[in-house]
Amino acid sequence: MAACVGIFGATSAPYSGPRRCRGAEPLAPPHLSEPKKAPARHWALIFTDEASFRQDSTLHATWSRVGCPPDVSVTGERKSVKILGAIELWRTRFDYRQDTAFNAGTYLGLLEQLARRYRRQGALMIQDNASYHKDAEVWSWFKSNRHWLEVHQLPPYSPELNPTERLWQHTRKTGTHNRFFGGVDTLFATLTRVFGEMQSHPQLISSYLALFVEPYVPLIMRACNSV
Repeated sequence: MAACVGIFGATSAPYSGPRRCRGAEPLAPPHLSEPKKAPARHWALIFTDEASFRQDSTLHATWSRVGCPPDVSVTGERKSVKILGAIELWRTRFDYRQDTAFNAGTYLGLLEQLARRYRRQGALMIQDNASYHKDAEVWSWFKSNRHWLEVHQLPPYSPELNPTERLWQHTRKTGTHNRFFGGVDTLFATLTRVFGEMQSHPQLISSYLALFVEPYVPLIMRACNSV
C-alpha cells in the first residue's frame, strides 16, 4: 500500500506503516484499534444513522391529472416514529430498531444488535457527529469491542456522505410521502413493511447506494485496508 488516502477526499500522504485513516476522525486514540490489515479486507463496512418519521402527512411531488391536484388529509399531530438504522454496503444489508428517543442508551441498543451479527466477521463502522455517539458510555463500549470493531467519524455536517440517508429518502418516497396516517401504529406498520422489503429484496435499494459506493468505497478501502 503506497499511500493512506483520506476517506472523503483528504490529501494523500506517503505511507509510513499502519495508521488510522485521514479524513474520518477516530473518536479518541484509546477507543479505537489500529486498522487490521489482513482481516479488514473481509470486514463488513457499516454506516449508521437515525431518522424521525412524522405521523402528520408529508407532501412530495407526485403525478396527477391536470386540474386535479392530489388531496392528502392531515392530522396536525406532531408525533413521530424514531428509527436507528445501519447499512452494510458489501451485502446491502439493512438493520434497524425503533425506539422512543435518540440518546446514548438507544444507540447502544443498535450497537449490540450489530454486534450479534458482525462480531465474528469484524467491521469498520462510520458514524456521524451526533453528541450521543461520543458519550462516555458509548466510547467505553467501543473500547470493549475494539477487537472486532473499528469506528471512524464522518466530517461534521456532511449527511451527503452517509449512504443511510439515501435509505431514509427511499422510505419516505415509497412509504410515507403523500399518505395519511390516522395513528402512530399505522405509520410504524408502513415503516416495518418498507424496511422488510429492503431487507428481503436488497436490489430495491442498491441503486440508491450505487452512486455512493462507486466514488467513495474505493477510497475507504485504500485508506483503511491493505490492498
